[in-house]
Amino acid sequence: MEQENSIPEMNLEKKYSGKQSVMPENPKKAQKEMEKTKKELEKIKSFIVKKYSYVQAISVLPPQAIKRFIEEEEVPKETEKYIHLYMIIPEEKIKETPKIKPEIIKQIETLQLNKSQQKIWIQIKTPIDVWENCLDSKFELTGAIAMSFPLYDTGILGALRVAEIHKSLVLQKFEKYVVSYVIGGSLVRGEAVKTSDVDVFVIINDTDVKRMPRLELKERLRGIIYQYVAEASALAGVKNKLSPQIYLLTDFWESVKDAHPVIFTFIRDGIPIYDRGTFMPWKALLKMGKLKPSPEAIDMFMSMGDKTVKMAKSGLLDIVIRDIYWGVTTPSQALLMLYGLPPPSPKQIVNDMKKIFVDKEKMLEKKYINILEKVVGIYKDFEHEKIKEIKGVEIDKLVKDTEDYLKRLKELREQIEKRAQEKTIEQVYKDVFELLKIMTTKKSQEKVILAFENDFVKTAKFSPQHLRILKNIVSSRTEFKKGKSSPHKVDQARKNASILINDLIEYNQRLDLANNKKK
Repeated sequence: MEQENSIPEMNLEKKYSGKQSVMPENPKKAQKEMEKTKKELEKIKSFIVKKYSYVQAISVLPPQAIKRFIEEEEVPKETEKYIHLYMIIPEEKIKETPKIKPEIIKQIETLQLNKSQQKIWIQIKTPIDVWENCLDSKFELTGAIAMSFPLYDTGILGALRVAEIHKSLVLQKFEKYVVSYVIGGSLVRGEAVKTSDVDVFVIINDTDVKRMPRLELKERLRGIIYQYVAEASALAGVKNKLSPQIYLLTDFWESVKDAHPVIFTFIRDGIPIYDRGTFMPWKALLKMGKLKPSPEAIDMFMSMGDKTVKMAKSGLLDIVIRDIYWGVTTPSQALLMLYGLPPPSPKQIVNDMKKIFVDKEKMLEKKYINILEKVVGIYKDFEHEKIKEIKGVEIDKLVKDTEDYLKRLKELREQIEKRAQEKTIEQVYKDVFELLKIMTTKKSQEKVILAFENDFVKTAKFSPQHLRILKNIVSSRTEFKKGKSSPHKVDQARKNASILINDLIEYNQRLDLANNKKK
């Protein structure tokens, strides 16, 4: 990690005194104090970086934002006029905070900073703390961190600063169109360095566009957004390359409905630094497992495996390994989603597949988990450059295992769908006949149907359509048990059953109301 050896030149007196428009009574004395503070901050930075090499960033928060941090971070109010140092460390080092903070404070006291006009307060945070502000819609806090004066930065502050500046430029130009501005990639993972690309995603509201085609709107806004990239980098003073991606809200929603894996990953891992109530609900729904793939999306995911096998047989090393990896993990992810789980990260797939389908449901044999684990392991070794080449016989074995795995996943999909259909038709049958048994006072299926027909349909209390729905539920259940039913028939029975159940409940409520009035 690159270390800055000195504080960049800037007017600290103007930027951090909090009195930009007021001239000091003794300019020479004020300048002398400011130079002293700069030297003291440089010593503090050098001490921290030398002793704690894992530190990711140290910066001075803007004075105008201090009051907000005091309110949100439970910082003592008397520190409002202090210099606030914001220090970012990796999440795994957060347990060391009770140890390192007193050491840093002691170093500050050693430098006798408490005798200077500028007292110092230090906050020690992790990247996750920064992102939590965004997830709580406290975008002004993240903005203040992004625009803080960097004393030391391995990359996270610079990357965040260029994104924040670009976001501000975009919003100034056409805020009414932007519903979400989201960051992702290495910056969110805490892996950003000073040369990392900064992945940002801008979602444009095109639902109220009347004067031009949506694609024309997208292209116009894309052009302007990309124009701001160079300007943002220049203003931020960083080498990070901003990589914006533009989505129309309608297109984005279609991808969400189709459970597109790229969009699901984006929603799962992305962090909004601006949101008008669009992105965060999606993120919450995904976490709750409420965003589920359509049958068409499952078909699309499953088909990736077949295409992968064909490409792997003739591809080069990197193509073979990468495509086989995604070819087995994407369908696996699809089946976990079909089962009812939110989409797992690639690191979780092996464990989740084993936990759900081998250990819990006992629907999948252990040997197929071994294949999945092997593919994931080879891909990790490939990523870390432990594998430089792979023999043809090994590729053939890998492709054959992949084919076997994908074939078994197709069978597993049928098992999952059949179990879901069985659960659906049995629940529908149970709900309907529990209500009818109470109404007709009959027990057997045949007597319940006969009583419903004679006592309720022929007396015009219910229509012949209700009787047809009831008989259809019974026939669908019987056909399913014989293996003759289809997903369409089960789904149709479910939809019709909801009509019958609602009408039965409404009839009973009216009957109860009438009886109560008689009393």
